[in-house]
Amino acid sequence: MPIDAALALAAAPRSGEISWTPGDVQLYHLGIGAGADPGKADPATDPDELRYTLESRLHVLPSFATVAGGGPPGVIRALSVPGVDVGLARVLHAGQDLTTHRPVPASGTATATSRVTAVYDRGEAAVLVLRTEVTDAEGPLWTEDARVFVRGEGGRGGGRGPVSRPDPPVGVPDRTVERPVRPDQALLYRLSGDLNPLHADPEFARLAGFDRPVLHGLCTYGITLKAVVDTLLGGDVGRVRGYGARFTGVVYPGDTLRVRMWRGEDRVRVVVDAAGRGATVLTGTVGHVRGRGRRVPGRYDEEGRSS
Repeated sequence: MPIDAALALAAAPRSGEISWTPGDVQLYHLGIGAGADPGKADPATDPDELRYTLESRLHVLPSFATVAGGGPPGVIRALSVPGVDVGLARVLHAGQDLTTHRPVPASGTATATSRVTAVYDRGEAAVLVLRTEVTDAEGPLWTEDARVFVRGEGGRGGGRGPVSRPDPPVGVPDRTVERPVRPDQALLYRLSGDLNPLHADPEFARLAGFDRPVLHGLCTYGITLKAVVDTLLGGDVGRVRGYGARFTGVVYPGDTLRVRMWRGEDRVRVVVDAAGRGATVLTGTVGHVRGRGRRVPGRYDEEGRSS
């Protein structure tokens, strides 16, 4: 059954309660490489890494919001919306935008409300945008948009949606770091709730068109944000107000990620390559990076630019 864009867009929002604990945060941080920084002599006990792994000094990386509650990620939740009836093997995660309205607490209970806000026709594929807004007793916590690329569902009419690309960063990066992806990285990361077999099952990966399982795009997303926070933001997770990224290529367990960063007045531009293969796998913007304790409201468009 093809995607029925009108039905998907008209579907009522779905709400549910989510909760998380410090242990969930620690597991997520381990899944994106905390405690394994190759630049540290003893990364497991390094003070800069312990803020991600030790409950007594826990700082929450904002990208934890994408897995908080332990349920399936937006790319899978979108497939249960009325009017969307496609097989998981035809789906890829195209990008993710996140705006944090307050720092993400180390434990909490909140209400998450999701709805499809856009369906674009890209010719060879359709792109769905699933927006999730999360609120607790004190008010809004974060808003995230998952962009879902569905192969073979384009060409049915409708607008293409935003297709402009920001100009690539120019000049020498302010910082470049490399982060190795462990052979078991996807197996560890999926324990935070993303059980898509694409990232673990070789037979399913071949069915989806890959010769072996690939790393979760959101794992690359988290690895990249941690690299920016650790190298350009002094480890201060509170300075991140928004983060938008496009997934432009696949990462395989065992790859080495090269993260290049360009610092701007209020944001950091990033480009991530699979260093050994010369493939660009992520482009994005960590935005609203300001002085400590200053809060800057705003949202991000599809390309990660503040609006």
